[in-house]
Amino acid sequence: MLNKQTYGVIVRPLVTEKTSALKAEANKVVFEVQKTANKIDVKHAVEKLFDVKVDDVTTMIVRGKYKRVGKSYGKKSNWKKAVVTLAKGTDLDVFGSQGPAAESDQAAEG
Repeated sequence: MLNKQTYGVIVRPLVTEKTSALKAEANKVVFEVQKTANKIDVKHAVEKLFDVKVDDVTTMIVRGKYKRVGKSYGKKSNWKKAVVTLAKGTDLDVFGSQGPAAESDQAAEG
């Protein structure tokens, strides 16, 4: 059963060139998670939400950058990143089947 705490652990998936390469080469998926979440919380949340088998979870704190805001400087808040290693033979598509762009390309081909 999915509870409120399970949904609250994962904030969003991180999709960049680097994370796409990680997924292709090492079957790893990257998420932004709550700062209070630990590795066990992340593992249970990913397994329940996406119905996959998780082998390993690595977490890290990403320090916020200092940015100029007018004449003064401000600091972005720190956040936590989790790199989830999936079991062999397991695949995770974060955005559903293939997304709307891929579906429209397939419709145009056929």
